[in-house]
Amino acid sequence: MSRTPQEIFQSYVYAGAMTRNADALAECFTEDGILEAPLMPAGAAFPQRLVGREEIRTAMAAYYARSEAKADRPPNVEKSAYVLHTTADPDVFIAEIDTVFDGDEGQEDRAVSLVQIVRVRDGRIARLRDYFAPDLMS
Repeated sequence: MSRTPQEIFQSYVYAGAMTRNADALAECFTEDGILEAPLMPAGAAFPQRLVGREEIRTAMAAYYARSEAKADRPPNVEKSAYVLHTTADPDVFIAEIDTVFDGDEGQEDRAVSLVQIVRVRDGRIARLRDYFAPDLMS
């Protein structure tokens, strides 16, 4: 049974942004899946391009371990929102995302907007291009 763009997107977000589970995140991808952040400069903490489920698993586990040390927190689901756009190609959808992170006491919330272009195959992500401001991941 084929999964819908909504199901694929929700499992990806839960595995990555919400639980930071590199194993679950990698399983969202096809064996040869590609995760790209084209706006990231070479050598940045967040990987610019990962090819294959195992490279995604390994690199994202390392990234999550580094960022946990900085006391990153998950997004506030109630304040965040997204819209999925289907395309003429049934294997491609676009996610328009507005993520909100709660501010510390006395500070304003931090809003982050981004766009993801997702190509799927057999109910998994074959290629995900994640467009966000690079300074958000430093």
